[in-house]
Amino acid sequence: MTRYGLLSTFPPTRCGLATFTEALATALAAGPGDTADVVRVLDEEDAAASRTPSLFVADHLVSGDRESAAHSAITLNGCDVVIVQHEYGIYGGRDGADVVALLSALNVPAIVVLHTVLAAPTPHQRRILTEVCARATRVVVMTSAARAELTRTYGISAAHIEVIPHGAAASATAVSTPGRRRRILTWGLISPGKGIEWGIEALAQLADIHPPVEYVIAGATHPKVLARFGETYRTGLVDLSVKLGVSSAVHLEGRYLDSHELAALVASADVVLLPYDSREQATSGVLVEALAAGVPVVATGFPHAVELLTGGAGLVVPHEDPPAIAAALRAILTSEDVVRRMREAALRQAAETSWPAVADRYRLLSVALQATAAVA
Repeated sequence: MTRYGLLSTFPPTRCGLATFTEALATALAAGPGDTADVVRVLDEEDAAASRTPSLFVADHLVSGDRESAAHSAITLNGCDVVIVQHEYGIYGGRDGADVVALLSALNVPAIVVLHTVLAAPTPHQRRILTEVCARATRVVVMTSAARAELTRTYGISAAHIEVIPHGAAASATAVSTPGRRRRILTWGLISPGKGIEWGIEALAQLADIHPPVEYVIAGATHPKVLARFGETYRTGLVDLSVKLGVSSAVHLEGRYLDSHELAALVASADVVLLPYDSREQATSGVLVEALAAGVPVVATGFPHAVELLTGGAGLVVPHEDPPAIAAALRAILTSEDVVRRMREAALRQAAETSWPAVADRYRLLSVALQATAAVA
């Protein structure tokens, strides 16, 4: 019987970190006698409007607010082990520096899960992440590449780091419907850097494929992007599709899909496209969910994609290269044999990334850390 404390953004906040934490909390709380208490991280501007009751939420940490930080530490210290989700942009202070003080206030084992490990951090980013790791009882990353980067760039001992994969929800397995349009799918919160423009340019090079190809881009604009820039990026994508003559084949679904809608959409895809601009993305929940559904993936060469797709579940392409993206998509969309082999490779990997399996890894780590703390 373990009481887990989790520190992170959390629904109704809409972001990958919130979704990750909700899934992990649900899977951990499914253990016999186990419970999960979430301290939900809020932006200062959202604090007044977002303290709505939510499953698992025991307290709120308002970025930059010392009183809520002190109270959050008390709440987390009432747990047996704390799991902290780390991203530079969610905690107060420069580069999220305020999380260091909160970690210092914990007197129970703390697992820090790193969602971003920059290969070329600024000196301040490097210092903050090094201090975060030093105050963690154990650090978790989701790929071997991220672990290697931590040791190489930040000097963190490999013995201090655990690799636990990103979880994936049980999903409907992808199926092909003869005669319908071939469907390329990109989903998630939409913002510059997603590289969707490269996907649209690639689509324009696939006009000769039959049945015809469509590109579905599902997801609302990222709230922070919407607040600062409105729908400029989405409008630019629409304009680009018109310019290239593919507007009838590009579908921008501008809303946040619930889990059931998303599962059905993923299962309907022939290929998932991740044309991200980032060269450093350590984790991608979209990538993991696509593989769990057995959908072939085309992705630019960010670390998580390189690591997961080497087993044959998809193709890695250069960044910002529409002809290379188009060639990879063509190879998948025009060959049932290629699709079958990629689907089999994806499903072989899926068992390791189910949320129950991932939660078991966190349980084992938590038990070990509590035992060490008891001896100490």
